[in-house]
Amino acid sequence: MKIGLIREGKVPADNRVALTPAQCRWLLKTQKGLEIFAQSSPTRCFPDIDYTQAGVVVQEDMAQCDILLGIKEVPVDMLIPQKTYLFFSHTKKLQEHNRKLMRTIIEKKITLIDYECLEHDDGARIIGFGFFAGVVGAHNGIRAYGLRTKAFKLDKVNPKKNLQHLFHTYFGLKVPNIKIAVTGSGRVSHGLLEVMNLLEIREVDPQHYVDRDFPYPVFVHLKGGNLYEKENGEYNRDEFHKHPELYRCKFPTYIPHTDILMNGVYWDKNIPRLFSMADLKRPDFRIQTIADITDDFKGSVPCNLGDSSIDDPVYGVDRISGEKTAPYLPGSIDIMAVGNLPNELPRDASRYFGEQMIKFVLGDLLAGGSELINRATIAKDGKLNTLFDYMSEYAGLKRNGHLID
Repeated sequence: MKIGLIREGKVPADNRVALTPAQCRWLLKTQKGLEIFAQSSPTRCFPDIDYTQAGVVVQEDMAQCDILLGIKEVPVDMLIPQKTYLFFSHTKKLQEHNRKLMRTIIEKKITLIDYECLEHDDGARIIGFGFFAGVVGAHNGIRAYGLRTKAFKLDKVNPKKNLQHLFHTYFGLKVPNIKIAVTGSGRVSHGLLEVMNLLEIREVDPQHYVDRDFPYPVFVHLKGGNLYEKENGEYNRDEFHKHPELYRCKFPTYIPHTDILMNGVYWDKNIPRLFSMADLKRPDFRIQTIADITDDFKGSVPCNLGDSSIDDPVYGVDRISGEKTAPYLPGSIDIMAVGNLPNELPRDASRYFGEQMIKFVLGDLLAGGSELINRATIAKDGKLNTLFDYMSEYAGLKRNGHLID
């Protein structure tokens, strides 16, 4: 078996990688018959020489590899026909900007295994960078609030620093007596909560959050039944995941009591949004800063008007017109919506990602597949997996599996 670590081609280039040099060295020692190749990259967080010293063959041509591992979407002109790829394709929600990518995968008879679709039997995600997205998103959200209010100063995350170094920057930082709403229950929220705890922002229950003011900064963690309910006030987790359209969102209750929203909730088109664009005009709309870590365009946060960047992470949205503005203006709300937040801590994030790959995924891949792998395979040899038949039109296919002319 030959595994290739491809160079990230999406612009701006991502610095992360699926396997670190140390992890490659361990795999080469423990997996008989395995060969690992790395496509030369000037932007990867680990330089080529580190891979060479680990026993990895560094070269440009990846055509001889059986499995190709990337991180972000692969540009269509870099896709090698009839190969097996693993990367975050961002296609399962029929994202329009990746329609051409999906159709090219079909045309080139490629097998696509999407990291996002790798799940345990109970539906829990196996692999991802969510914790690091939560950490960096929380940092950026707190920093943006400080810039708007001039209440404190917090530096940007420096990608050359590690996670431990970042945490040391919080020592001595005094956050004013604000209220923060944290949404979600997955890895992203774990990262958000880590920063809340390090900043000594105290957690309070939802009822106290809306009923009381505090002489210190607080946050409320909203998930499941705290956020959604049916008309009769009931919430059932299994039913909600199957039929979210039967539910309404309770977050507008928290709007008059929240200074910063840290959003880590999963969203698709059938899940109620946290609030509406009309809510921005409410006189009691207190929120000044939103860190939308899950970053769905006009998704759970409807005033997410598109991605920002690591270099320029915050933009404003006018509360009356709903149009994008410069950040930190009177009458606007600030939005942090960076799509590749973990790339600010690429080495730590890559190490964690590679560990999960080795523990839960690579063994099945090297053994030729498994049910776990099958559930995450969007396309095999250019044909949609039956689990993803709903993507037929999006992928340029007629119902009989043939390409649309």
